Amino acid sequence: MSTKTFDFIIAGGGIVGLAAAHYLLEKNSKARVLVIEKEEAPAMHQTGHNSGVIHSGIYYKPGSLKAKNCIEGYHLLIDFCTKHEIPFELCGKIIVATQQNELDALKTVYERGIENGLEGLRYLEPNDIKAIEPFAAGIKGIWVPQTGIVDYKEVAKKYASEIVRLGGQINYNEKVTALIDHTDEVSVKTSKLSYKAGKFINCAGLFSDKIALMQIPELKVRIIPFRGEYYELKSDKRYMVKNLIYPVPDPSFPFLGVHFTRRLDGMIEAGPNAVFAFKREGYKKTDFSLSDVWNAISWKGFRLVAIKYWRTGLGEFYRSYSKSAFTRALQKLMPSLQKSDLIASGSGVRAQACELNGGLLDDFYIIQQGACIHVLNAPSPAATSSLAIGKKIAALANNEIISLSE
Repeated sequence: MSTKTFDFIIAGGGIVGLAAAHYLLEKNSKARVLVIEKEEAPAMHQTGHNSGVIHSGIYYKPGSLKAKNCIEGYHLLIDFCTKHEIPFELCGKIIVATQQNELDALKTVYERGIENGLEGLRYLEPNDIKAIEPFAAGIKGIWVPQTGIVDYKEVAKKYASEIVRLGGQINYNEKVTALIDHTDEVSVKTSKLSYKAGKFINCAGLFSDKIALMQIPELKVRIIPFRGEYYELKSDKRYMVKNLIYPVPDPSFPFLGVHFTRRLDGMIEAGPNAVFAFKREGYKKTDFSLSDVWNAISWKGFRLVAIKYWRTGLGEFYRSYSKSAFTRALQKLMPSLQKSDLIASGSGVRAQACELNGGLLDDFYIIQQGACIHVLNAPSPAATSSLAIGKKIAALANNEIISLSE
């Protein structure tokens, strides 16, 4: 089997991996860049199953990788979509507190938004909420004008076409099976061929820990898959939601809670919940992988998470199997919503990094060892942040910076 040589090999054709390849080629048009994707097309998993929100950066702790990259990535994404005529809309959203005990967290979100440089934020009283979203209800809220909507699958496809136009290569239906770091270069074996590369970049999402373990057997994190399930409003009920309606996030849990999102095609999504998925790419309740389940439950960190969040987890599973319970969760934001207004829709699976001590990583987590860079936690707002993350990964791969926090 002959060995092909590249300057950079990227595992994963999701939006972050493609953005990194795009920047590597923009930086050096002569660079030999290969993206290896196990599916038949780009953006088949996390990128292609998200809700299409362009995040403003309001939630994230100032100075965190999420905050820095979301704010920068937001502007880069808007510019990219404008340049390439990809439809998007900056429609704004409201974040709504429905109980007194949420007001402190709402204030924290507002203050983070101000510190992260957002403009035009304003508090909403109950009448203001009704003026923006007539069917929503709350005791206080925040108007976030920067939030928008886009189809990230279309964005990723354009990244991919730009990579090819710039001279890069994308191999679909090919899977990384082995990785050997020689410090000055990396040997990569796949289901089809053998390669050598100056740098290897792991953007494999739900399988990123599996690839990292090929190089770092003592890796201190594992990917735990969480499925997010959606309902959608029936077509004759779409008028109930103008744009986006979010709850106040629980600061102790790295998920935003069920919310309402208008898509570009007019569909209104309601959700998602967050349940442990019994398969890394398990989009249906019946999907099951014994090896994936064992990998999770044998990890001490996951067992600690299960103990810490067992009440929350049971509630999420209950809502997964009970449309009535799911509806009640949504009714906190929209009391007049009825169970009959909802129909089952799609789902996505989030790759959530879990530490050995039981922590669910809330920030992006990207490490470099030898000639390899591993993206081990890139949850929302990774799609919004993709060009900023890709830009920094490219700089790291070119030895222009020494860490992603710079």
